[in-house]
Amino acid sequence: MTVMEDRTEASSENRMSSEHKEALALGREQSRVIKRYLEALEQSRPRRGRRRTAETVQKQLAGIEAKLAEADPLTRLRLLQDRIDLQREAEAAAGDMDITAVEDEFVKVARGYSDRKGISYAAWREVGVDAAVLKRAGIPRGGS
Repeated sequence: MTVMEDRTEASSENRMSSEHKEALALGREQSRVIKRYLEALEQSRPRRGRRRTAETVQKQLAGIEAKLAEADPLTRLRLLQDRIDLQREAEAAAGDMDITAVEDEFVKVARGYSDRKGISYAAWREVGVDAAVLKRAGIPRGGS
């Protein structure tokens, strides 16, 4: 066997079948959907403490603006950071997402992903997935 024939034979052995490629693509897509849903859950999870309303955030921003003109440099620095934090909070509150579309996508792929990766019902629950969502996805309570 020549070197060229040996290389051709080796490269043909390393090629993936179209089924294998499709399976890999499916796995990547399922992983993206699962990750997107878990991130949405994390973002929408209620935080500890009293939730500020948009009105209270605006009042606090106005108070900061009033104090900035007469603040010493160190206080001004702190007030500017507080203003940035409050503006981000206001933007996040305005963009509170409705996760139903992401949830619907999750429901479509969660069973296959769970079976393939060996993820149990208990693990999904512990990460914060609602029992009703798992039921819709067809993930049984007692198994993976």
